[in-house]
Amino acid sequence: MSVYHINKQNFESAVKNSEKPVLLDFYATWCGPCRMVSPIIDEIAAENPDYLVGKINVDEEPELAQAFGVISIPTLVVMKNGQVEKKSTGARPKAQILSMLRS
Repeated sequence: MSVYHINKQNFESAVKNSEKPVLLDFYATWCGPCRMVSPIIDEIAAENPDYLVGKINVDEEPELAQAFGVISIPTLVVMKNGQVEKKSTGARPKAQILSMLRS
């Protein structure tokens, strides 16, 4: 699967109603740690079709960032059944991100 670019128009249909566990990456193009995490998120999306993986640009979607309480980036959020299960701030290695999804 590929990464979904999430915005407020497709959030409800793509994320909130997803039957799959969801990984959201809140990022900005100017953020160094975000650029480090981005290829890892792409890999996870490509290798794990059982998950919905989305990216949310905080500069373009400030309302979604605020709704999730994003204060610093990158912020990773795992949702299951439309509810936030886990949240992590800062760059993380692939194993830690996968662990968030699997536990």
